[in-house]
Amino acid sequence: MTTPPQTVVIGAGPAGLTAAYELTKRQAPVQVFEADEVVGGISRTVERDGWRFDIGGHRFFTKVLQVETLWHEILPDDEFLLRPRMSRIHYRGRLFDYPLKAGNALKNLGVFEAIRCVGSYLSARISPPKDQSHLAGWVTARFGKRLYSHFFKTYNEKLWGVPATELSSDWAAQRIKNLSLLNAVINALMPKRNQKDITSLIEEFQYPKYGPGMMWERCTEHIEKRGGTVTLNTRVRTIHREDGRAVAVTVSGPDGDRRVPADHVVSSMPISELVKVMDPPAPPEVLAAANDLRYRDFLTIALVVPEEFSFPDNWIYIHEPEVKVGRIQNFGSWSPYLVKDGRTCLGLEYFLTLGDDLWNSSDEDLIKLGTAELEQLGLVRPGLVETGYVVRMPKAYPFYDFSYSDNVEKIRRWLERDVPNVHPVGRNGMHRYNNADHSMMTAMLTVENILDGTDHDVWEVNVEEEYHEEKRPGDHGTGRAAPVLPKPASA
Repeated sequence: MTTPPQTVVIGAGPAGLTAAYELTKRQAPVQVFEADEVVGGISRTVERDGWRFDIGGHRFFTKVLQVETLWHEILPDDEFLLRPRMSRIHYRGRLFDYPLKAGNALKNLGVFEAIRCVGSYLSARISPPKDQSHLAGWVTARFGKRLYSHFFKTYNEKLWGVPATELSSDWAAQRIKNLSLLNAVINALMPKRNQKDITSLIEEFQYPKYGPGMMWERCTEHIEKRGGTVTLNTRVRTIHREDGRAVAVTVSGPDGDRRVPADHVVSSMPISELVKVMDPPAPPEVLAAANDLRYRDFLTIALVVPEEFSFPDNWIYIHEPEVKVGRIQNFGSWSPYLVKDGRTCLGLEYFLTLGDDLWNSSDEDLIKLGTAELEQLGLVRPGLVETGYVVRMPKAYPFYDFSYSDNVEKIRRWLERDVPNVHPVGRNGMHRYNNADHSMMTAMLTVENILDGTDHDVWEVNVEEEYHEEKRPGDHGTGRAAPVLPKPASA
């Protein structure tokens, strides 16, 4: 009988815990090490004074049957809620339906501006921008310059902190299906019974009743019951290499350092950090590629308000350039179990860079900022915010600049050649803006590679130019498209 390999998993987010779960299902030994004090990564649920916050908003929907099956293995059906899906855009003091509804858009933009948008779209179709390598050109070619300026530019520049001309079009290609204004208008005007062949948004999604962190807390329990270990507050400091393979890791935790033997290492830590912990070190050109990878960081200011200021949306995108907030969640619209009777909690999301003024601001100052912006937007009356909380999340988004793809490819080639038993998985592990279902799928395929000797290319997961919530005839489940906006930090 062959002894199963010893696997070390770095990171207890969706990808890392999925790998550990799949390994323990097959009685393979696994040890998970997580630098943070909680499991779930960006899919955690934060609890403060009985309030629960979903970091980024995680709609549980997938076209990947294996992933949906796994969700319901981890959590029983009665722990899921079926929630209505709704989101809108706050722009020029008005709320636009998202996705586009012709009557609502016409009313909010006005007939004259709507005609100009259609003219701009037609102009872009006849004479598209020559440079579509960046987000601005890519989107303008598909929606026209005026719709780009209304519904793409401000939000994406808040999200990424740079002009849209400095963002690779890979971001748009991965997160926005190859739709156009024509598709969106048809989708808005056609009766639902005639939309079977038109990509549309889902109207409902699954959601764990106490938030997405519930999924990963329960997953951890399953892993530990089957003999795996999940150790928190413990960072992987070194991956030791010998004879073309990783042979052990050194971890640093509350009890000091220790060396852990490993036949395989599954890594969901940022791939830039993975390269830097190798011993012997990676070649200079690989280290340079790692150092050149960038990230965007994130914080939520959660404000408790009377229930009258609740709204039906899961979130509202804020396109107003006068405020810094990028998106506002209503946690009560996700699940009534996240909030308390008579009040709700609104989560204001800010996109920033680690160490900048906003990141370094005190919680007190951030709560004042969030309160002022919520009042400025007219979403709450002055003086009625009861209390607030701040949650910071570093490295929430891999940054898609023009060099990221070459840098990742250089690192990937070196790992496959010189350390083939180190397996990157997940969003930061692969520096790819995967959602939770795709991150989980990379982990599931990696476990098959480890235990069965298969040769799945996990880098092919989610490479099609299609957003994961889109539906085509014959797809499993109910789908939704994201024709206008990216969906940050989501499952």
